[in-house]
Amino acid sequence: MDDPCASRDRTDQAMLSRRLGAEAFGTFWLVFAGTGAAVVNEVTDGVVTHVGVALAFGLVVMVLIHAVGSVSGCHINPAVTIGLAAAGRFERRDVPSYVASQCVGAVLASATLRLLFPDSVTLGATIPAGGDLQSFVLEFILTFVLMFVVLTISAGDRDERRLGGIVIGSVIALEALFAGPVSGASMNPARSLGPALVSTRLDSLWIYLVAPIVGALASVPVQRWMHGSPGGPSGDRVGRVEGAQDA
Repeated sequence: MDDPCASRDRTDQAMLSRRLGAEAFGTFWLVFAGTGAAVVNEVTDGVVTHVGVALAFGLVVMVLIHAVGSVSGCHINPAVTIGLAAAGRFERRDVPSYVASQCVGAVLASATLRLLFPDSVTLGATIPAGGDLQSFVLEFILTFVLMFVVLTISAGDRDERRLGGIVIGSVIALEALFAGPVSGASMNPARSLGPALVSTRLDSLWIYLVAPIVGALASVPVQRWMHGSPGGPSGDRVGRVEGAQDA
């Protein structure tokens, strides 16, 4: 007779594997489509335009939230994963594996773009247009707002969660529209890590690894103070929330 505990462990492991696969898949498509738009804009002398690149990032996030949100919660962003864990909305023990999956997906996407567009110089890497401090503060603020919206949507009712993809995708597109020319509007360490590693443009990478995480963590107590705490749901709630599982 099978040990019930062992069977449950195997089921949990299988579920975690699917969730990690969804995170890697989702982050791959985020980086492939978003930075891919930037690369195509680069090699075609601006045919896509800055507005097109910003919309590409927002639209791919909107689509992915509804495509894989019911599996993994569609974090596709280490800053969001860490912020959700800090808010008690995600199991802290799963944070390292989620972040690793996101980074793997991002690097694979950038490697694919390198094969497709070998003449691209930056592969859509985020590079400060001005000083490092300016970009750091801007990335902090952008991610603070993004995390605030994610936390608020995740604590909302069923109708609010159904709009999660549209709202979160719109926030990303909006922030990319006005901040992209200054800091690159990353808001996502994995999104910056992939192009930086593959293109070996590592000089300002620290900004995009640190500022989004600090911004996401700073957003947690402010959102909790403003809206109140909904309790301490686990990763299942994250899936229902961000992925619009109830839709």
